[in-house]
Parts: sequence; structure tokens; C-alpha cells
Amino acid sequence: MKSLAAISFAIIALQTPSCTQDQVGQMGRLQALLQSQDFALEMATSLDAAYYRGLGQTPPPFLTSQEQTATTQKSVREEKIAINLAGFYAVESGMGVIAESTKEAPLQILDSLASGARSKDDMLLLARFANATWKAGQPFRSLNRITRDNFRPAALLSEGDLKKDFVQIVAAARLLRDNMQDVRGQSAPQQLSRLQALMQSRDFAVEMAMFLDMAYYRGQGQMPPPFLKPEEETATTTKSAREEKIAINLAGFYAVEAGIGVISERTTDLPLDILDSIAKGTRSQQDMLLLARFANATWKAGQPFRSLSRITRDNFRPAVLLSDDELKKDFDQIRAAAATLADAMRRK
Repeated sequence: MKSLAAISFAIIALQTPSCTQDQVGQMGRLQALLQSQDFALEMATSLDAAYYRGLGQTPPPFLTSQEQTATTQKSVREEKIAINLAGFYAVESGMGVIAESTKEAPLQILDSLASGARSKDDMLLLARFANATWKAGQPFRSLNRITRDNFRPAALLSEGDLKKDFVQIVAAARLLRDNMQDVRGQSAPQQLSRLQALMQSRDFAVEMAMFLDMAYYRGQGQMPPPFLKPEEETATTTKSAREEKIAINLAGFYAVEAGIGVISERTTDLPLDILDSIAKGTRSQQDMLLLARFANATWKAGQPFRSLSRITRDNFRPAVLLSDDELKKDFDQIRAAAATLADAMRRK
């Protein structure tokens, strides 16, 4: 079996070796917008309005006067679980994209991920999903976390950051594979049904979060501490209602940011050209579906931050099983995010 380090460096080698002046300039502007709290508010307001317009309704004010200053109490335990589920949702969503292309069953993909036998292109795709789901969780923890230096386009991440994502991907694949052995040899629909049951299980969410937390520390060469301290089991933390409202409405932004990165790496198209084609409705159906899969992944990553009970709902399922109406909501968010981002990137 290939070592984590060997595969990690292989993935890193796929990074674009050189960029044009236009690419450098656009990536720098994109990074500045990613790290701007003012733009996060602008984007969240735009995507919230797009959601209501998609339902045929008049958008209400984004924030009420009460929401501007209100606070809510959140479970420390549930936040710790939510923080450590990004890699799980990245693997679940990313392997769905791979399966749509290769027609492999979920366990075939999980086996190859766990053994280090997946192609470099597939591993880089999964790393992009991991970065997107990680980003989606940061503003739920605190909006000022988006201002940190590592909150940047995935193509600009350091080797150390990319290796952390890869460790999470392999660990999530291994635990998911081990919990799907009862459907080994069964059809892809049966395996998807088992996957959905695991996704909607709070017990499995806890098991996965603990496993990925341990993988993180081991990846850093450290002894994993206990997942939760006794006092964290029942403690609560105060959160801003305003910041949560913003965080809830940023999933489409992080989906588009990650998705256009993947498309640009595959086509060498400039980010602004990709955004314009999305906003105008001229992007290929294949690219739009990829963006929708990113949108589903970032939406999932945010749900346990709101409440762990939200993962038990019927719409928390593998993306391929979503209804046309649910897919349309993702497309509405993607087009709105692309238009808002393109406009902001052109400002002086």
C-alpha cells in the first residue's frame, strides 16, 4: 500500500506549475474576497434573496433589527462533532461525482481510496471537496475565522494544508468502508441506501467525528487527546445570530469558489470567464452538475453546526438521490453566487 506521504506529494505535484499574469491577479482578488467579512455579508444577502426568488417569493430583509444583536446558545459537544465532519462530507460528495463518471459502486471507490489506489486526478478532486466543506464550517465557528491566511483558493494552499486534507480523506474512506461491509457485493442502489442511513445517523456522525479528529492529530505526529472533555459534554457556547445567518447563506459561495477552481485546473479557463459563463447560463451541463455537487457538500457541512438533528432529515442524502426541485435550488444558488462574485472581482 502506498504511504500517505507518497500519495500526498503526488497530489501536490498536480498543482498548476505556473500561472499567467491574469490568473495571478484574479486569484489574488478572489482570495481578498474570500477573506473579507464585508463581502461575506454581501454574498450572504445576495444568496438569501436568490433563495426566496427561486421559490417565487419576495425576499424579506436579510437581517432583522433583533438578529443584528441577538445571540443563541449552541452545544459545545455538537460543535466539536460538526468541526470534524468536513472530511466525511467531502468523501461522500466527491465519490458521488467519481461514480457518476466511472459507474463504480460506492464500495469500489472506498476500497481504492482506503488502499491508496485511486488516480491522482480523483484524489485532487476529493481534496478540493475537503477544502470546500472545511471552508463552509468556518463562519459558523466565528466569522473572523475567514480572515485567516489559510482561508484562500485551494490552488494556493501550502503542501502542509493539502496533506491535512488528504489524511482526512483516507481516514473517512476507511471508516465509511468498514461500516458498509453488510452491503458488500450488493447493487449500487443498495449501497447508496446504506450510505444514506449512515449519513442520517447521529451515532455514526459521532463515531466519524472522533475518528477524523484522531486522524488529524496522528497526521501531525501527535498523540490524540480525548475527543471531548467531561465538561464539554453538557456545556454551551454563545453565538451571534447575525453571524449564523451569514454562515447559513454562504454555502453556495464556497461551492462556486471551489468548483471554478476545479474547472480552471482542467480547462485553464480564467476564473472570471468561468463565472461569467455560469451567470449567463452558457456553462456545460457537466460543469453545472459538478458545481451542484459542491453546493450539496458545502450545505451538508453546515447542517450539524446548526443542530446535529438536522442530519436526520429526509433531504440529507447522497446527491444523486436528490429531487429535481432540490437540484434546482442548488443551481439558483450557484448562478447567484457566480454573478455576485464576478461583479465584485471587477470592482476597482
